[in-house]
Amino acid sequence: MSLIDHLQSGATTVCRCWAVTRRDGWVRGFTDHDRDLSFEGVTFRAETGLSARALVQATGLSVDNTEAMGALSDAAVTEADITAGRFDGAEVRAWLVNWADPADRMLRFAGTLGEMRRVGGAFHAELRGLTQALNRPQGRTYQTMCSAVLGDGACRFDTGRAGYFTQVAVEQVEEGRVLRWSELTTFEPSWFERGLFRVLSGAAEGLVSLVKRDRFVAGLREVELWEGLRADLVPGDLVRLEAGCDKRWTTCRAKFDNLLNFRGFPDIPGEDWLVSTPLSAGQADGGSLLR
Repeated sequence: MSLIDHLQSGATTVCRCWAVTRRDGWVRGFTDHDRDLSFEGVTFRAETGLSARALVQATGLSVDNTEAMGALSDAAVTEADITAGRFDGAEVRAWLVNWADPADRMLRFAGTLGEMRRVGGAFHAELRGLTQALNRPQGRTYQTMCSAVLGDGACRFDTGRAGYFTQVAVEQVEEGRVLRWSELTTFEPSWFERGLFRVLSGAAEGLVSLVKRDRFVAGLREVELWEGLRADLVPGDLVRLEAGCDKRWTTCRAKFDNLLNFRGFPDIPGEDWLVSTPLSAGQADGGSLLR
């Protein structure tokens, strides 16, 4: 019997199941049924007491949305993980399932996690449909600076190349945002500015931040992050620093030797040319204004 026939029978045995896949590869299943279910290689746990509001769907490009609620649990969704942002942008799939025969099911929702809130020992998670991605700007922007992200498919630079990253244990940390080392001197000042800071071990493992400032202060190398990590970072934790790029063509050529993949337009006229007037003196032969 198909799920449609089962629903039309008048006596149903259905429940909802959700599978959450975080960007770090963590996968968990949840269900509002009173016992665990398994399918598609995922075990959907019942002990979280998860429930959901009605799913709002429409034709066209409007975003499908709903909300899931459940109890915080050390074995599933923890308050520390939510605070650290580990669930931000996680992939979500939701099914209507015949719990008497889990093979008889229907995918009702696919999308990502939006805003997550913690209220009274429970979490509330907003679910956003696949059309949410269409809200992002598309296409290229004509600007002097490079539009690529260092190391992505457009840039093609290997950020794992020797000399462009380092892995080192934390020596000093202040407010989870300012780090200092006494012997990290092999890289030039500002080498890691605008680069990535990745945590490889400890309570903040897997978290990533951007480097705001990289300089030497009183004989120590000081690296300041744009935003403090939302998990504890302590001396001894292993971190990775990757070289940063200010997206200028001179940096692309001199620092990375990657000018062939530069995705900016350094010769495009700026806004000042819109209000410029002809000069009464000098050479006016129609040649390049940038020579």
